[in-house]
Amino acid sequence: MPTQQRPPGTGGEYATSTSRLVADRPEPTTDISAAEQFLRAFHDAHPEAGSLSQRLAEVRQEFADTGTYRHTSEELAYGARVALRDSGWCTSGVPWRRLKVRDLRGLRNASAIASECFEHLRLATNVGRIQPLITVFAPDSPDSPGPCIWNEQVVRYAGYALSDGGVLGDARYSGFTAEAQRLGWKPPTQRGRFDHLPLVVETAHEGPKPVTVPRDVVQEVPLEHPELPWFVELGLRWHTVPLISNMQLLIGGIRYPAAPFNTWFVGTEIGTRGLADENAYGVTRHVAERLGMDTSTERTLWRDRAIVEINRAVLFSFDSARVTITDHHSEALHRLAWLRSAPRTGASRPMFTVTTEATRRARQGAPSGFRSPEPSRPRYDVLARMNRRCLGTGLPED
Repeated sequence: MPTQQRPPGTGGEYATSTSRLVADRPEPTTDISAAEQFLRAFHDAHPEAGSLSQRLAEVRQEFADTGTYRHTSEELAYGARVALRDSGWCTSGVPWRRLKVRDLRGLRNASAIASECFEHLRLATNVGRIQPLITVFAPDSPDSPGPCIWNEQVVRYAGYALSDGGVLGDARYSGFTAEAQRLGWKPPTQRGRFDHLPLVVETAHEGPKPVTVPRDVVQEVPLEHPELPWFVELGLRWHTVPLISNMQLLIGGIRYPAAPFNTWFVGTEIGTRGLADENAYGVTRHVAERLGMDTSTERTLWRDRAIVEINRAVLFSFDSARVTITDHHSEALHRLAWLRSAPRTGASRPMFTVTTEATRRARQGAPSGFRSPEPSRPRYDVLARMNRRCLGTGLPED
């Protein structure tokens, strides 16, 4: 579901101190030309908004006085909706024009931000009838970077490294799990395969703070198969809302580093990329063996058969629980239509982006000294990779 770009600027190395916000992002700057282009687009779409020339004059004066400007609630909502529409993460059926945007730009403390992420999750769950939402927190400013969220999604499962080299839980997040523990998170006494990781919120004045996700805001679906009674014995389950939380929202030259949003799952994101992938839960071989297949050679295509049955179980279970989900074939048709009609994104268009540092931090924590160059133009190859991920057709290097 989460084009990736970082606005032009100079990135620094990760700091050795607790907070890495400044190192992760360049000094906050606002591009007045991007602001003007956005405002013209907004007024073209909303002629009832009033005088464009007056609004441009206000923004230019505010920019001259403060080095930045503040979006109106209507501008923020329009920008967030367009960014989601054009991001490639807007799954079929999402009414993006009516998408609810929660304007919480006044919040800058980690505990308050975490609480509102949990409220977002509760509202989005909607008793299984998933409600797409976007919550926007404080932007970067010339004085201070805005808050950011380390987690890839608000709900992710811990991965505990074992002495034999294996991992209990989701192996993708073994590094993040260890970093969360270093920050003070205490995992359950009885560790399991589906323990919820804490939400790590970082602010300029507090540093990174792990906050436990309340159990009562996470709806999960136990997985069973429509024809294989033994499948339920595997004890597999998955959370219902993909609340993406480590992407930045760029609107008219303003960067909102914490703007979590959700649509709903594509089945293969759970079955193929979460459960079947050897770098995640890796249950493919076990399922194939239970199916009675020969796993000693790839010529039997045991992986293919097992992955199909895992994905069937995901769709069947979510449908049985009356939780919104889409399948990858329906989504592929939607994505093809989107690719044919989608405008080519540019630096002045609203967009969701994610830095290389943020992607690595969501999986491995924030290793000291890590740095990577950031593109100064939209990464269309990244968008293509993410589409493949969502459809479950990504390559290993994706």
